[in-house]
Amino acid sequence: MSNSAGRGLQPNVLSTFDTIVMAVAGSAPAYSLTATTAVLVGAAGLASPAALLYCAIPMLGIVLAFGRLGRIDVNAGASYSWVARTLHPFLGFLSGWALVVAATIFMVAGSLPAGALTLSLFDPGLAENTVLASAVGAVWFLVMLLVVLGGARLTVRAQLIMSGVELAILLLFALLAVFHGGSANAFDWSWLGFGHFDGVSGFATGTLIAAFYYWGWDITSNLSEETRNSRRTAGFAALVGVGIVFLLFEVFTIAVNIILSAEQIDENGANVLAALGEELWPGVGGKLMTLAVVLSTVATLETALIQITRSLFAMGRDRTMPAALGKVHSRWNTPWVAIVSVGVATLALFAAFGSLGSVSEILDHAVEAIGFQIAFYYGLAGLAVIVAYRRTLLTSVSDFVFGGAWPLLGSLFMFWVFFVSLSALSDTAVVIGIGGLALGLVPMLVYWRKGSEYYRPAKLDASRALMVQDARADRMPTPGQPVYGDHGHPTDF
Repeated sequence: MSNSAGRGLQPNVLSTFDTIVMAVAGSAPAYSLTATTAVLVGAAGLASPAALLYCAIPMLGIVLAFGRLGRIDVNAGASYSWVARTLHPFLGFLSGWALVVAATIFMVAGSLPAGALTLSLFDPGLAENTVLASAVGAVWFLVMLLVVLGGARLTVRAQLIMSGVELAILLLFALLAVFHGGSANAFDWSWLGFGHFDGVSGFATGTLIAAFYYWGWDITSNLSEETRNSRRTAGFAALVGVGIVFLLFEVFTIAVNIILSAEQIDENGANVLAALGEELWPGVGGKLMTLAVVLSTVATLETALIQITRSLFAMGRDRTMPAALGKVHSRWNTPWVAIVSVGVATLALFAAFGSLGSVSEILDHAVEAIGFQIAFYYGLAGLAVIVAYRRTLLTSVSDFVFGGAWPLLGSLFMFWVFFVSLSALSDTAVVIGIGGLALGLVPMLVYWRKGSEYYRPAKLDASRALMVQDARADRMPTPGQPVYGDHGHPTDF
């Protein structure tokens, strides 16, 4: 890989606690639940908790893959770099492109409900006005754009406030749900089994949608160049973050099955949590839950902006996209050209998505389309870690399980879900998902022909990289002084 000369991202800004907060915020528990529960229930019915469970198991394999790859290659592009250096540069670029496409779609899919839910706090009748919701959502998006432009420290401070209030509200209602008597269905352990899925295609569709719930924890890898002790912190924070959101997802999905009828879920498809909150705390619960969803949505807009802009920054730095995207602001240490470019592109998409239909219809198509991108680049990362660690997999049982078998399970699962669900999802979702991925072939071939060094990478070999790290550790400088790892990226490992 090549590093362009010039100013880089600011190192050692984020602590372990900050990174865990970003991992949880990236998965956006309140937003994911309210935006996706109706879609998941429509696809899996009472098997919704099972879909989340059986998606979480292979997803942990991908989390382990990201953590191990991050130990040997600290790169804001994450899978964009790892896949290129292990499998093939073309696959690496498409892996990064898949994240860019998914995050770009999410800018609209997240901003629209942020606008609609903000309006519903004042007048529920305005929530389905797509034009007005788009305008308010665009304002929220621009506010988060300015926060991300202001630097990592400002970003984390804003995230601590938004996610802190969101999680406090969710924990309160989780306790209320535990002590609330169900009125729709009696809890049954079979909800966590396979019996309620509509065959293999139903299982694949349900787990693909469930993947959208978890997506976002990998922001810890995109922030690795700005994190203290990033070779350890990024993977650990992602693991903790996924564990936290898994518990929240299961509690609230089971609560929805128990407390809300199918008619209530369908009627409140764009804000299921508000309906659940109203049942748990009449007169107050709906507003509080809506507030939690607004905060969660705005918070995850921020994390998605970080993911897409850090990925574009890495691409610009490697000359696989316009080099200007790799420029960093002299004062704020943020990739300002990438941030501004994303802002312009997203605002243009608001107009296009606004003509597709209601907020709930747009969300349905967007969630399914994003699922394709997630399955694609997560699956490639699961294969990349096996290639990178191939010389160490048989050195111990833990290396074999956590560095090989589990990531391989995660990778195979993601690709299986990707292909099986092609025939089960809407044509619009397939066109957006596959078409968005195919668009990446254009810049990939253009910059490959231009001779970017990215397409002639140094192979990523864990045994060599870890040996070099051990040698550097033996001559560590004084505590607090940064050490420079692979490709000159700063880390305090």
